[in-house]
Amino acid sequence: MKKAYTVLLVDDDKFLLEMYQKKFDKYGIKAEMCVGPEEALGKLRGGAIYDILVFDIIMPSMDGIELLRTVKKEKLSPQAIVVMLTNESGSERIEEAKTLGAAGYIVKATSIPSEVVEEIIKIADANAK
Repeated sequence: MKKAYTVLLVDDDKFLLEMYQKKFDKYGIKAEMCVGPEEALGKLRGGAIYDILVFDIIMPSMDGIELLRTVKKEKLSPQAIVVMLTNESGSERIEEAKTLGAAGYIVKATSIPSEVVEEIIKIADANAK
């Protein structure tokens, strides 16, 4: 790990968020959890800046791709490295996320939470400016 990252993780599953929070804490990473995209946009529009943005794709009101599109369009936390974390494994969704600037794409079902956190750190280290 090159530096102490700040992370914003957005998912609609509270239980998963709590689990990831514990894993990030173990790595000494300051991670904020948002239940859904509206909460995340509120923080970002309020001027919060993060090193890494982690978005679930499948959420009820606005999906993670749409959230990413909004974040890019409004230039929110512009230097952040974006990682998509989802059970959506269709290649067209992966391409869409990458086209919008996502640096990584992790499928939840294939990784346990500690592996997810390690992968997020790896992606961040590889993309750190």
